[in-house]
Amino acid sequence: MQVVRMNISLPNNSVQCRRDTSVTSVVFPCLYSLLFLCALVLNSLAAWIFFKIPSTSTFVVYLKNVVVADFLMTLTFPIKVLSDAGIGSWQLRVVYCRYSAVLFYTSMYISIILLGLISLDRYLKIVRPFGKGPLQQVRVGQVLSAGVWVVMLSLALPNTVLSDRMPLSPGAKFKCTTMKGEAGMAWHEGFTYFVLVVFWCTFGLMAVCYTFISKKVYESYMASRSSSKAASRSTKAKVFVVVVVFFICFGPYHFVRTPYTMTQTKGKTNQCGSNYDQALYVAKETTLWLSATNVCLDPLIYIFLCSVFRRRLTATLSRRPLPQDIGESPTATSTQREMSMIVPTNVVSGSEHNL
Repeated sequence: MQVVRMNISLPNNSVQCRRDTSVTSVVFPCLYSLLFLCALVLNSLAAWIFFKIPSTSTFVVYLKNVVVADFLMTLTFPIKVLSDAGIGSWQLRVVYCRYSAVLFYTSMYISIILLGLISLDRYLKIVRPFGKGPLQQVRVGQVLSAGVWVVMLSLALPNTVLSDRMPLSPGAKFKCTTMKGEAGMAWHEGFTYFVLVVFWCTFGLMAVCYTFISKKVYESYMASRSSSKAASRSTKAKVFVVVVVFFICFGPYHFVRTPYTMTQTKGKTNQCGSNYDQALYVAKETTLWLSATNVCLDPLIYIFLCSVFRRRLTATLSRRPLPQDIGESPTATSTQREMSMIVPTNVVSGSEHNL
């Protein structure tokens, strides 16, 4: 059993904090190692396919940026594995705390925001298929994506710059927060609450968008009185796949993140070493790993929602030439094409170039 000991100086007393890390130093490094191998293969394949697809729609623009964010997040796993397992020197732990962990979280939240933009894009193209507003312009999508990267990286940079304190006990597996001074802790707390707001706002946006999309699909199905029940069920499943994956992966972590951050930044050392503190720490690490699995689930979203990606993937794996369907838009979505089976032609004709 591995125990991390931290001496915390308080006014008038000194408390020695013990944290059992036997789970996080053995189990999670193994889980992250498996996740790394899976994510590396899936995201490398996704990147290779996606960057052969022209950016002719905002949907493709957003998905390409998701691929980049997921790939960067995947590359941080090996350092996290070695650091959490206590393998390597204390300098490796410094690299993890100052650079790798910051990139891990930044990439995750960039991906979260982009999934929100994808949801808004699908709402505009399915619920409002006629016309092409500013948010559906490829150039606007590229500007929004670039803006997301610039803002998130700019806000995350101080977490790296202000983690400038070297550990007092270099041989120990120290907490990353011990590398931050007062200003660093204040920025860390503010950034944490900011990304919490980002997550819940994004989830709210997704819930609203997919509620209206589902309503549109149902109304169209009823209006057409289609007998294609299989297409209807498949469409409904694909309508909700993004929001379901999003909440399953990220929801639990963000429920735990707030109380955990408070124990880090508010000096609640009276709970140090208690069952509450240990349970909260393990819960945070467990739900964080669940969030990280999103890098493996996002490629499944590409397959579900992007027909051209699925066709290119099939052609690549079967080593056959890419089939060209007559009259099919190169950026058509699976949901839209299936809706054409249950919706009158004039309903979807205005959105044949969706996604």
